[in-house]
Amino acid sequence: QVQLVESGGGLVQAGGSLRLSCTASPTTRRLDNMGWYRQAPGKQRELVARVDSGGNIVYADSVKGRFTISRDRAKNAVFLQMDRLKPEDTAVYYCNADRAVVVEKVLVFWGQGTQVTVSS
Repeated sequence: QVQLVESGGGLVQAGGSLRLSCTASPTTRRLDNMGWYRQAPGKQRELVARVDSGGNIVYADSVKGRFTISRDRAKNAVFLQMDRLKPEDTAVYYCNADRAVVVEKVLVFWGQGTQVTVSS
């Protein structure tokens, strides 16, 4: 199995920045896609950003231009640089990774989450 560990969350004032980190172990385990999701109280979990094995990146419309996702394949890590944070960004952020076994089957891994709170 793969363990994902997030760090970097915290409390920040609106307009500030945070950088989230996620490290997967063991580092030798092949992963296809890695990304970040978030879930605010009373809301469904939503995709924030994702990068696939080919380096293709997608962002939620709400974070485009403010968040930047990056991946370090050697370290089996993914990062999320969050700039110009808004109170609406307040949520628990979860690291996500998957590995396709066959076309019809994908193994999905989740971190425990890190709290991001943006004050007005």
